[in-house]
Amino acid sequence: MDVSLDVSLLEPPEPLERVLDALAGLADGDRLRVKLRRQPFPLYNFLRQMGYEWETTGAEGRFEVLIWSANPAASSR
Repeated sequence: MDVSLDVSLLEPPEPLERVLDALAGLADGDRLRVKLRRQPFPLYNFLRQMGYEWETTGAEGRFEVLIWSANPAASSR
């Protein structure tokens, strides 16, 4: 199941914090779909370290990042 999160109207660092909080509550096998107004370059490092994969689409002012666990069993710890 996809869980949607729109942080496009928030100022940094709140979008990053909200995404990390949402990932912590994500059920095993679910994906997080995040809407942002800029590409979240700092988030990518966190995702990599936490074992997530992602796909970013969009253009300036309107981005969407789809995030899922590279290892669903490890994310449920």
